[in-house]
Amino acid sequence: MTKPAAHPAKIRYTYQTDPSARLQTAHGVWGGVNPQGEIEMNFYHESDSLPAFSEQLVAPDGSIGHEIIPGNEDLREVSRCIHSRVLLNYHTARAVLEWLEDRLSALEEEGAPGMYETPLDIEQ
Repeated sequence: MTKPAAHPAKIRYTYQTDPSARLQTAHGVWGGVNPQGEIEMNFYHESDSLPAFSEQLVAPDGSIGHEIIPGNEDLREVSRCIHSRVLLNYHTARAVLEWLEDRLSALEEEGAPGMYETPLDIEQ
């Protein structure tokens, strides 16, 4: 009679970083549940939009004047650049949620410097 295969006492995970992996800043995330029941997250960073062009006046003596940027002064345009897209199944989403909650609790216990000093003006 053969003995049933025993489970290992432990599993070791080794980590490798893909050479093309880059550190990304995320100012926000947009997404939802897709038709396959996965959570789709699109991480983005924000910055003021660059104008299509700018101009400078040239004085008769050849000196350059101030820069003129076309646009509506009553409107601030912000560009959101989606740099990472992530799909999570239910179980992975739960694990990520627990991981984030643990990290946030640790950060709040430490009273991270500047954590409550600057009000965020971006609604998520």
